[in-house]
Amino acid sequence: MNPRIGFVTSVVSDLERQLRFAGAGDFDYVEVLMDGEHNHERLASQASTIRGVLDEYGLDLAVHLPFPTDIGSPYERVRAGAVETQQTCIDVATDLGAEKGVLHPESSAWTVAWEDATLRDHIDESTAALTAYGAARDFEICAENIFGSPYTVEHIPRLLDETDASMTLDTGHARVTGYDETETAAFVAEHADRISHVHLNDTRRPADEHLPFGAGNLDFEPIFDAFPSGWSGTFSLEVGTQSLDYLEESRSQLARYL
Repeated sequence: MNPRIGFVTSVVSDLERQLRFAGAGDFDYVEVLMDGEHNHERLASQASTIRGVLDEYGLDLAVHLPFPTDIGSPYERVRAGAVETQQTCIDVATDLGAEKGVLHPESSAWTVAWEDATLRDHIDESTAALTAYGAARDFEICAENIFGSPYTVEHIPRLLDETDASMTLDTGHARVTGYDETETAAFVAEHADRISHVHLNDTRRPADEHLPFGAGNLDFEPIFDAFPSGWSGTFSLEVGTQSLDYLEESRSQLARYL
C-alpha cells in the first residue's frame, strides 16, 4: 500500500495558510472543503493564488463537494438544481487542478414520507450523471458512506454496482453505523478496487468526532492491512480542528502505520 497523504481543510480557517502548512509539511495534497468562505464562487475568485501556492510546493489537490445539496430529492427540480450546483463546483475544482472530489450520496427528504429505496434510485441517477460529468473533465467522483442516510457503509455497495463512481471510505462513519474494525477491514478487502479515497476519521465511541488521528481508540491497523499491497489511493486526515499543530501530530501518528 502506497497512499498519498493529505488532510481536509477547515472552512473557518484561512485557506492559503492551510495550503502553505501542507506544502511545508509531509503532505502530498490538500482536500479543500468547498463550503462557507471556501465556496465555489470564492475559490474561483482566488484561483490564481491557489494555483500558485499548489505549484510552489508541488501539492496535489482534491476537494470535498458541498453538502447537503439534495441530489437525492424526490422533487425533480430540487434534484436538478442540486446536480447543477455540483457540476459548477466540479468546473471550479478542475480549473484549480483537482483530480477527485468527495460526494455525499444523500437526501434531506423527510424520512417519514419517503422510503430509502426511493431515495436511492434518485441518488443513483444523480451520482451517475455527476460521475460522467467529472470523467469528461478527468475528475473522479468518490461517493462517501454517510451514517443515517440511504447510503451507509452497509448499503453503499449498491451504489457502486449501479454507477461508475469510486468510493470514499469514512472510518468514523462506518463505526457510527455499527461496523467495528474487523467489519470495516472486511469491507475494505471486498471493495478495495473501488475505494479510491479514505477519510481517516478517528473516534472514541460510535460518534462522528473527527479527533486528531491517534487520539481515539479506533484500531486502524486491520483496516490498513486489508488494502492490497499495490493500492495507491489517497488518505485524508479529517480532523475537526483549527489547530495546525493537531494536524501535524496526526500526520506523525499516521507515519507509525505506513
